[in-house]
Amino acid sequence: MEKERLNTARTITIYDIAAEAGVSASTVSRVLTGSASVRKEKKEKIQKIIEKYNFKPNALAKGLSDTATKNIGIIAADVRNPYYSALFVSCEIAAEKAGYSVGLVNSLGFSEREKNELDVLLQQRVDAIIQMGGSVDDLITDDSYAEKIRGICDNTPVIVTGKLDKTPAHSVVIDESRAMNLVMEHLIGLGHKKIALVGGEMRVASTFNKYKMYQEILRKYGIEERGEYVVNGTYDPETGYDATNKILSLDDRPTAIIAINDFAASGALRSIREHKLYIPEDISVVSFDNTYIADLTVPKLTSVDYDYVAYGELLIDTAIRAAEGKEVEKIQKIDPRLVLRESSGPCKE
Repeated sequence: MEKERLNTARTITIYDIAAEAGVSASTVSRVLTGSASVRKEKKEKIQKIIEKYNFKPNALAKGLSDTATKNIGIIAADVRNPYYSALFVSCEIAAEKAGYSVGLVNSLGFSEREKNELDVLLQQRVDAIIQMGGSVDDLITDDSYAEKIRGICDNTPVIVTGKLDKTPAHSVVIDESRAMNLVMEHLIGLGHKKIALVGGEMRVASTFNKYKMYQEILRKYGIEERGEYVVNGTYDPETGYDATNKILSLDDRPTAIIAINDFAASGALRSIREHKLYIPEDISVVSFDNTYIADLTVPKLTSVDYDYVAYGELLIDTAIRAAEGKEVEKIQKIDPRLVLRESSGPCKE
């Protein structure tokens, strides 16, 4: 009997142990190598199964080589948005250079869909999960989603482009406050004091952070904040169009508009043209994201860029390092820069 057990042990792999323990192969690998922390109860369960099959360290080499799928799962809010498509392509190229492949799913704004997609990616045995947008953009993290992520992080690292409070997820985020600071300093430097802000939802952390910096810079220069100059909505051209129509109907119109992204900016430009105003002679427009849209509009948009190549490389590098059990910073920031084009100019008032 003992001989049979030992013979069977020679065919046992890390995947067999993982399946019996109800964990991922990477978690078994962490227990065997001691390369990363595993919760005590899981560690004890795994060790008992290892002992049960007499899985010795000298059988580890092949088992460890089998644990990495060299695949990273990516959840995007909606890849039709040029921001997400640009970032995904950068991730795909960076992953390929590192010998990895990526799989993409879209949440389309539904939290339940996000949870289902997380399960799908886990079934595919991805080495790590990157989430761009969706629940990770929320200013206040949903408790049920945080609980879901905590369970996943026990076995598979999660990297987000926003934040997930009360979870061990790693964040690679844009420095949104600096992004707005660049825009405001640019416009005020051009003489603008009547500056509007259109688009975005305050429940979204990035939008909220931009708005807080908008307020801070106005105070810094002694400029009164005017509530009618801030019109929220979503992140699409329709929001930019409708919000700008509302702002341009004011008796005391702004001399500059900050759009929450290039999509919203395109709608703002249309509204301004329909009001027979010239850009930037009558009103300046500045945006965020610096997607391909910024070069297609007339005039071309001044927009904040995030260096998508470096952004994608950092996301993939973080995912790989975390999957290998290496030490990774909890929060890493992408430094934005302002790309000047034709849509912003001196205030003529």
